[in-house]
Amino acid sequence: MSSEELRPEEFAQAACAAISDALTRQDRHEMAAVLAEAGLFGVMAAEDDGGLGLDLAFALPIAHAAGQLHLPLPLAEQILLAHALPGTPQAAALVAGERLAGIAWQGGVQTGHARLDHGPADWLLVADGDGAVLLDVTGAPRQEQVALDPEHPQQWLALQDAPVLARLDAASWTAFKRRAHLLLAEFANGAAEGALQAAASYMATRVQFGRPLSAKQAVRHLLARMRLLQDVSSAAIRRAMQTDEYGAARDTRPALAGALGNAAFVIEKAIHLHGGMGFTWELPLHRALRAVRKLDAAFGGLSRDTGRAYIQSV
Repeated sequence: MSSEELRPEEFAQAACAAISDALTRQDRHEMAAVLAEAGLFGVMAAEDDGGLGLDLAFALPIAHAAGQLHLPLPLAEQILLAHALPGTPQAAALVAGERLAGIAWQGGVQTGHARLDHGPADWLLVADGDGAVLLDVTGAPRQEQVALDPEHPQQWLALQDAPVLARLDAASWTAFKRRAHLLLAEFANGAAEGALQAAASYMATRVQFGRPLSAKQAVRHLLARMRLLQDVSSAAIRRAMQTDEYGAARDTRPALAGALGNAAFVIEKAIHLHGGMGFTWELPLHRALRAVRKLDAAFGGLSRDTGRAYIQSV
């Protein structure tokens, strides 16, 4: 499919509709079937694998919608892996939603363990030396970590007996990580967008002393700052997709680090503006914060490493 006939922003509304439909399903495989039927898993996958063959710009609105609507499935990871394995049975299965795949950013084949921060996943991409391997972890022993998210806990998986399904060489793994940084940054930015919209709506309808809370200057200032940070993240992601003034690819890590920090701030302030409601299970803002915090934990030390790389470059 030619990208010249489409615009990335046109995918946002379609993605929101499909994800909203999927969220009404109880079983994860039913949710995956809805997303696959809508073509979300295969937006970047090769057409021979059942995908649309579009570039990263068309996947960003889908990742944004997943974060905004608190989708509990690894949609961004599924898109990335379906694109990274062209011409393989694994890519076709991912596009069709027959299997769910995640990415382990902590651990590796050498250590024999890896942590899944955003699941569930039947298959797991794990670092292996300079490259990475896709493992079948359906029957792998696992230990849950519920500290950050008791509903969807992180999991440490034992990899010793997990079958290898596919491999990425060093060049492919490096390119994969660049795309992942941007898609996951957009996921976090989408979570911030959902929190900001919820806070703005609540402030406009909550009345005290005859006036909505949004009429108060302090509230307006805070909402404006939240919007500014969210827009900063969006601009950083788009900038990281472009080459620099010398024609070289930009480092994508700052965009991800900034998006995670900004999203956490926006969501925390949205919870604050909701008062006691912000801590209830009925209001999903805490779920958005947990998703962002787990993503931050997955890339532990990202801000430090990004800062060190910047200092060394100047």
